[in-house]
Amino acid sequence: MCHTVAVTRARWTTETVPLPPPALAWLTQRVGLGEPFTEVPVTAPPSALSADAFTALEAVCAVSADDEDRLGRAGGLSYLDLLRRRGHGELAVPDAVVTPGSPDEVVEVLKVCVEHDVAVVPFGGGTSVVGGVEALRGSKAAVVALDLSGLSSLVSVDPVSRVAVLQAGLTGPEAEKLLGEHGFTLGHVPQSFERATIGGFAATRSAGQASSGYGRFEDMVESVRVATPVGEWVAGTAPASAAGPDLKQLVLGSEGVFGVITEVSVRVRPRPYGPRYEGFVVDGWEAGVALVRTLAQDGVLADITRLSDADETEVALEMAGEKAALLRKYLRFRRVARPCLVILGWECRSRSATMSSLSGHKVVRLGRAMGASWLHGRFNGPRQRDALLDAGVCVETLETAAHWSRVSEVRSAVRAALVAELGNPVVMCHVSHAYETGASLYFTVLVPRDLDDPVGQWRRAKAAASEVVSSTGTITHHHAVGVDHAPWLEREIGSVGVSVLRAVKERVDPTGILNPGKLI
Repeated sequence: MCHTVAVTRARWTTETVPLPPPALAWLTQRVGLGEPFTEVPVTAPPSALSADAFTALEAVCAVSADDEDRLGRAGGLSYLDLLRRRGHGELAVPDAVVTPGSPDEVVEVLKVCVEHDVAVVPFGGGTSVVGGVEALRGSKAAVVALDLSGLSSLVSVDPVSRVAVLQAGLTGPEAEKLLGEHGFTLGHVPQSFERATIGGFAATRSAGQASSGYGRFEDMVESVRVATPVGEWVAGTAPASAAGPDLKQLVLGSEGVFGVITEVSVRVRPRPYGPRYEGFVVDGWEAGVALVRTLAQDGVLADITRLSDADETEVALEMAGEKAALLRKYLRFRRVARPCLVILGWECRSRSATMSSLSGHKVVRLGRAMGASWLHGRFNGPRQRDALLDAGVCVETLETAAHWSRVSEVRSAVRAALVAELGNPVVMCHVSHAYETGASLYFTVLVPRDLDDPVGQWRRAKAAASEVVSSTGTITHHHAVGVDHAPWLEREIGSVGVSVLRAVKERVDPTGILNPGKLI
């Protein structure tokens, strides 16, 4: 018998932030608002996990087949996931939630699942926006969500080497608190920071907002401990090695299809003293791209280097509330026709080196207040999605990366693809991570929701954009592959590359229980 469960939104977002009235007024004028649809009660189907499998798992660790627990691990945080939780679209619900308390228990759980032919979906913070934690069972009769929240310890800190061992279930804030007690920081703060976990960062090759200073997450990892159906695997033993291909990098980004990451040894740094964030404006997107490219190629990027296009800047100015009019007047006085906001933040890099490089560009300084405003609202995007859905708005993000010579071309092509599919959307874009040879592009899309087919509306738009980025850049810079990007993976890595991944999968997961339908 199905049981209807009211799933609270607090299970899916840390905090819900309402839309400021000026932003709502701007959005209404710019694209209009859709009609809020009636939420349909979400139901959990009967658990398909056999009694024998449940008993065997229960002998290892905590297991729950409670409907609310199962619904609480049903999918991630994409726009389509949010629609499904409102009763629109099919929600894949795990048959049970398994919560091991140690790496050894994870190994034992996998043994039981192999014996009973049960699929396993590793579940950390549940922040995937590409279907990476969908409870798909593949060919298996049942699927369990392996909740890693029980692995939440700081195992060790080596202050001399500046290396710490963290368990995979620690969230970003938890890890920072524990490391802070030893005077260290990881410095990895993606927008999913409040809920995402150390294991999730590793499994998806996450990139934090200060990646220019601290590096992407894979740059921080010294070693990984992984539970696989054929035994435990530890990859990485020294700061650097020439002992064949780096198998650690094979685990990073593997999205739980090769094994369950249980511990990660990471490089840490002393906590920054007096971090500083400032806002600047350049005139036009091309000027902004040239500025960020110069900083990257001169090796003087700020730890946080973020360039917003004119549309995203317009939204940022609207969010400034009463100060918006004064800011616009000031920019007109400075003869800035197409304001593009640049946020620079210094935590461990030299501010003076960055500022010296800025002197060769036409840049309007907005000061520390704008930097502080960005810092205060850095997590508001995820928090405001429920408010936007309530207002009848389809809101979603997508991202890619390209070489500098193609960055503007890719931005224009993605915008054109989205407009062709959605009509008159707001398409905002920013450079969130910069490198010597290129940069990432992060898009946010707002459009009135199609009441008749809200799922198809976004799927068609995402497919059109994915066709563009898969032929001009990468299908994903930091969101990972999951289910959503899997159709384009072979185009990026080639058929031989896919064969290599499949061969690894067959060796470490011969019965195919690990995260079916993801990556490959």
